[in-house]
Amino acid sequence: MPSLLENSEYIHTILLDNDVINEEQSELAKQLVSKSNGELNLISALKKLKFIDDAKITAVVAREYGMETVDLSFAKIEQSVIDVLPANIAKEYKTLPIEITDGILKIAISDPTDLDTIDSLRFILKRDVEAVIAPSDQIKKMIDHYYGSLNENVDSFLKDIDGSDSIESTLTQGSKDEDEDSNAEDTPIIKLVFLIIMEAFKKRASDIHVEPLEKKFRIRYRIDGVLVEVDSPPKYLQANIISRLKIMAKLDIAEKRVPQDGRIQLKIMDKSIDLRVSSVPTSHGESIVMRILDKTNIMIDISSLGYFPDDIDTVNKIIGMPDGVFLVTGPTGSGKTTSLYAFLNTVNKPSRKIITAEDPVEYHLEGINQVQINASIGMTFAVALKAMMRQAPNIIMVGEIRDGETAEIAINAALTGHFVLSTLHTNDAPSAVTRLIDIGVKPFLVASAIRAIMAQRLVRRICANCSEDYEPTEIEMQVMGIDKEALKKANFKKGKGCTECHNSGYKGRFGIIEIFMLTEELQDLIFKGASSFQLKEAARKAGMRTLREDGVRKVMAGMTTLEEVVRASIADEE
Repeated sequence: MPSLLENSEYIHTILLDNDVINEEQSELAKQLVSKSNGELNLISALKKLKFIDDAKITAVVAREYGMETVDLSFAKIEQSVIDVLPANIAKEYKTLPIEITDGILKIAISDPTDLDTIDSLRFILKRDVEAVIAPSDQIKKMIDHYYGSLNENVDSFLKDIDGSDSIESTLTQGSKDEDEDSNAEDTPIIKLVFLIIMEAFKKRASDIHVEPLEKKFRIRYRIDGVLVEVDSPPKYLQANIISRLKIMAKLDIAEKRVPQDGRIQLKIMDKSIDLRVSSVPTSHGESIVMRILDKTNIMIDISSLGYFPDDIDTVNKIIGMPDGVFLVTGPTGSGKTTSLYAFLNTVNKPSRKIITAEDPVEYHLEGINQVQINASIGMTFAVALKAMMRQAPNIIMVGEIRDGETAEIAINAALTGHFVLSTLHTNDAPSAVTRLIDIGVKPFLVASAIRAIMAQRLVRRICANCSEDYEPTEIEMQVMGIDKEALKKANFKKGKGCTECHNSGYKGRFGIIEIFMLTEELQDLIFKGASSFQLKEAARKAGMRTLREDGVRKVMAGMTTLEEVVRASIADEE
């Protein structure tokens, strides 16, 4: 039976009768239909002219039939409600469960005359069903969000796996042919593994965690820095999925007692991505973590890192210096490498020779000489740095300063006319000075070579699609320490939660930073062996903005929330 919403003449009449469109708009739509050679009907023509949209059509048709309409854009549905309707049924009938009240299941459909769907669901679920009307595009988005491709397809893949012969052929075929475009894709395990990776990529995950537990096989995605558990395959497929991943990463599938590292290269949605694969033996099997590296996302500049214009000017001034050391500090996962690549992209010009020493080389940058560190054959950071000095570079990037020898060579490179970029693991920028001294670099060398140190953390960005004005509480105001004058200019926001951000209220991340610029006074303090606390106090008097203070600025600008800033800069509290 054709859907009511497909009857363009009938919908056109309802729109006219309810004054949603006028006669002039109707006439323009008819003219467009006549010129389209049958490609458009009245409703599609009205949409093309932007006189109506799906939401308006849904509202007026629902009113005509006396049915309730719902806006699913910001809906948050309990998982227990979603579980009532299987994914394949939701997809087949294009319907979404919304809530259960007094045993009655409320569902969203797009066509008020579709009584067959309501009757079918009553029969399948053996319970009372009540329908409300929502735009079809919203229903589709919410079905994709709550059920997802992975959940939808696992059951169908399991039906395809009917015995060990099928699994064995999958693994054998995969080892013989690494080309994902080959017929190997047709085997269930390979399709399932590829789906797990593709779903993570679509959800903007940075990592995939494949974890064997005692009674379950868990898969989690790290999205915007937060781990989210997804529907996982059954425990009995654990060994086969892990073996497939190890084959893809060119690891030894027979070796299950020691950690292994590898790499997977794939093309997903016309994008080339790399996955850095780490396998670690645990008490219940091998745990695998895959870090997703999207090659198209690394060609970024400083303006895309979330810095304010004054900080961008400061960073540009630093990386424009002819010599010295510029350090980026912070814990693992704070975006240090991304910042370094952005700096390199900015200074990468034909007139400059740039060499990097990295472990591993995560992204390949055009026009830059990148050296892969391999400690097992003696190619350490220190050895690479010594060799790089003989290449007469203008700019050197060292992935990480891990020991005194590497630090001293980097400092000496800066003192002999090279500009050196590197990272260090410290909580704040001033602590990097004492850290260098602790690992053996003499204070006068640190004071002479260091030009600036930048500490960085990543915070989640408020979702632009569901952002709304927000009034902070009295306690939040105290934590932020904002004066009344600054408060007048503040633009506090919070994400309501929508399908675009998976109901988290956040989408994407950016950096909050503190930049420690060395002045003559600070150099003198370093000579005298001042503590990191004394250096921080002196830097603040000289105008340094701390991580917390930079975060508060971005809260006031409506970019993130105070909760995110407090979480990321907890060590900044005094």
